[in-house]
Amino acid sequence: MKQYQNEREFLEDYDASQYDLLSLTTDILVFSIADGLTTNYRKLPDKLFSVLLVKRKSHPFKDRWCLPGGFLRIDEDLEDGPKRILIKETNLSSVYLEQLYTFGAVDRDPRLRVINTAYLALVDKDRLYDELLAEAAWFNIKQIENDKMISTTLSNEHDQFVIKLNKLNDKIITPKDVEVVINDDLAFDNALVLAIGINRLRNKLNYTDIVFNMMPDTFTLKQVQKVYEAILDKKLHDQAFRRLIKDKVIKTDQLIVSGGHRPSILYRRLDK
Repeated sequence: MKQYQNEREFLEDYDASQYDLLSLTTDILVFSIADGLTTNYRKLPDKLFSVLLVKRKSHPFKDRWCLPGGFLRIDEDLEDGPKRILIKETNLSSVYLEQLYTFGAVDRDPRLRVINTAYLALVDKDRLYDELLAEAAWFNIKQIENDKMISTTLSNEHDQFVIKLNKLNDKIITPKDVEVVINDDLAFDNALVLAIGINRLRNKLNYTDIVFNMMPDTFTLKQVQKVYEAILDKKLHDQAFRRLIKDKVIKTDQLIVSGGHRPSILYRRLDK
């Protein structure tokens, strides 16, 4: 083996062609909460939990829905890629982002070997000022889950489709914990990204204040509870929920009249 006097000499002689090349992409899993419809003025509207998808305009998977995503530029920082791609694919900017998981199955992209670092993004749909591009659309999320299977229905006023996955482990943390059995609409391995992202968000509700990235600056406890219920897809007992949330919020001196009831105290995120 050739001996080098210093690192500069080594780099001048270095031959990168001895290694296989691969590409890096990033997908952005954008979740949101918005008010649903209600016919009873005395009740607060239920919340809708949704994900943002874009329709592919080219092969592979032409005309199928997918998460906003794209290739990382060779001179681009990993954290900057999702921000640029989200603007390009959807026209959304200034949203909360955190890294979700890196997906590296050999056959996840039919074009070439591609590693994908996915990001979790959270927005309050009722307070969005950016107008979505024509190819982007929100899909409401409803799940049916048991010990063996997860069935996820994604729907809006124009489209509806179902994704089914077998559960291979009790906890869904990595792609090896689930197996896609029905998916005719989402491109690439986006069904896995969606499953892991939903599970991650649900788990983080218990020990973080991440949910407030999907809410206005002030809110009632009942409004927060409905957001939790939409994400978890189940009803929560009032007292149990208040114990869960008590260390994450603080009272303001403001009141609001809503739902045909007496005025309610407004709260805010503890660290705001």
